[in-house]
Amino acid sequence: MADSNFVDYVKICCKSGKGGGGSVHFLRTKKTSKGGPDGGNGGRGGHIILKGNKQLWTLLHLKYRKHIMAPDGDNGRRSLQTGADGEDQILEVPLGTIARNVRTGEVLFEITEDGEEQILLKGGRGGLGNDHFKSPTRQAPRFSQPGEPALEEWIILELKILADVGLVGFPNAGKSTLLSVVSAAKPEIADYPFTTLVPNLGIIKYRDYKSFVMADIPGIIEGAHEGKGLGLRFLRHIERNSILLFLVPADTKDILKEYKILVNELKQFNPDLLDKQRVLGISKTDLMDEELMELTKKDFNKRFREKKTVPVVFFSSHAEKGIKELKDVLWKQINC
Repeated sequence: MADSNFVDYVKICCKSGKGGGGSVHFLRTKKTSKGGPDGGNGGRGGHIILKGNKQLWTLLHLKYRKHIMAPDGDNGRRSLQTGADGEDQILEVPLGTIARNVRTGEVLFEITEDGEEQILLKGGRGGLGNDHFKSPTRQAPRFSQPGEPALEEWIILELKILADVGLVGFPNAGKSTLLSVVSAAKPEIADYPFTTLVPNLGIIKYRDYKSFVMADIPGIIEGAHEGKGLGLRFLRHIERNSILLFLVPADTKDILKEYKILVNELKQFNPDLLDKQRVLGISKTDLMDEELMELTKKDFNKRFREKKTVPVVFFSSHAEKGIKELKDVLWKQINC
């Protein structure tokens, strides 16, 4: 995903169409000079609709469309003719898009399936023509009903990446390197913090033509839930991942401490994230010899205490050691 093309947040002003007014008309022909009411109803105003499209992965196409307006419904006409409905404005969005009302902060809905349609703003209903109001005691009503007004709201669209496995770790933990080794994805890799500025997706091939999707999320730092570093902007992507793979480099001074910091950041952002399946991957083990690795394993297993069982895997992306074991563990967690 190129930095310039990936957009996961847009704010747009939406206005649905107003309903057409009902008609006030009376039947007039060569043979009928004083016919009854025949005014038709007004047409419905156009809806603003969001539609899921699995081929899309960004909100870039909506970034510069700040105002989305649907046409009004036409007024009713004589001879009981109903006015034409306003054309619906259908906005195609990636799966995982959430619609939120700017004024209230309320989450309106989430698009999760291809082809799924949700009405963002309803068009106004058309008004009734004077034919609707005739009765035995009121045979010539000279009034009709106006159409309902349009709705106008500022809406926020947020995209949450859909993936089976989400990579969680500090900057330079080796997330992008791992993704580049196990998939065809080509994320930017460099030896400085925040190399990854947008989420990257990769399809991981597994045994017997099986596969799963992995997402490389920009690095988290302590205090991310308060907006530090890249802050809340990318933490929301983790909410849509089935499995969370925590990555901690083998050369970290205290592996367990760094893991707990990461867990705490997710807890502060959204406690429900702790209910997801977790796997702890110790990366960059090519920097360790066998003796040091065994000592690290023993020390870690001795101190690591969690109520929920968390598999721990040691691997090296550069040396491609432990990659198969990591895939096996992830596949098992996804399907357990």
